[in-house]
Amino acid sequence: MKTIWQKGWGALFVVILLFISWEASVRIFRVPNWLLPSPSQIVKEMVEGYHVYGEHLLPTLSLALSGLMVGCLIGIIIGIGLHIVPFLRQAFYPLLIISQNIPVIVLAPLLVIWFGFGMLPKMIVITLVCFFPITVSLLDGFQHTDRELWNYMKMAGATRKQLFWKLEWPQAIPALFSGLKISATYSVMGAVISEWLGAERGIGVYMTLASSSFRTDRVFVAILFVVTFSLLLFAFIVFLEKLVIKWDPEKEGLIDE
Repeated sequence: MKTIWQKGWGALFVVILLFISWEASVRIFRVPNWLLPSPSQIVKEMVEGYHVYGEHLLPTLSLALSGLMVGCLIGIIIGIGLHIVPFLRQAFYPLLIISQNIPVIVLAPLLVIWFGFGMLPKMIVITLVCFFPITVSLLDGFQHTDRELWNYMKMAGATRKQLFWKLEWPQAIPALFSGLKISATYSVMGAVISEWLGAERGIGVYMTLASSSFRTDRVFVAILFVVTFSLLLFAFIVFLEKLVIKWDPEKEGLIDE
């Protein structure tokens, strides 16, 4: 834990140094606010402009959480299905990779044409960016199951169901949480992109209105909230990981320190 705190203070020092350099550069070179606002101008807008962006925060966060949960569920189901049925993995795994090579921003207009401006296309966008890291991480975790334990349980007469729930699934949980961390950060980005499809409220809407009116300071405010929400979701997944994975000696060592 001490090492984690040291790394946190180091990162904080770098961020503070970056903001100081940014502030000084904008003032020295007299950069216009519409081109690149200073950090102080962004903070000022964040403090004084709550009445403008306040109503946009909760819709984005709730949309990101909903999409993350759906993406997690679909990712876990697909991962388990591809692991249990090897034929499905050989047939569909390349298609999963191809699905991630299609830019979501390009797919979004098609989703609007097919499903309208409701909630469904937004959930599809978030699900597409969230399920893949979970599926891949889970499959990787299954592949790294201890073969000696697997053979021992097999010789002891364990059924396929027992092998999965008593050995393969528990040993794949750390890899699953690795995928969840990635998906948690992607979910907020997916929510913002989905709001560009025609939402009434949300950070994506606030960002669009700000950029169209050349309020660059508000665009940076939106970016800060996107980053903040992503970090909060990431921290929540890390917290859940520490609660669930209590049998890992290395993680117990980090907690004790």
